[in-house]
Amino acid sequence: MMPAGRMFTTLDLKVNLTRPLHRSVGQVRCIATVLHVGRRTATADARIVDARGKLYAHGTTTCILVEPQR
Repeated sequence: MMPAGRMFTTLDLKVNLTRPLHRSVGQVRCIATVLHVGRRTATADARIVDARGKLYAHGTTTCILVEPQR
């Protein structure tokens, strides 16, 4: 979503763990979505789910553009 050379760092990060994740759960996947990319900030969210779609964790982040030093 970002052009090459643009750098962002985390401004805010929120993670919710909704249930324990054991080896018996099997394979899980992370579904991440960019929600907004602006001139100075970007936001995204993600969910960790099992093969049946059961939710184990979810989170959001806000990132801010870091201008390279000249």
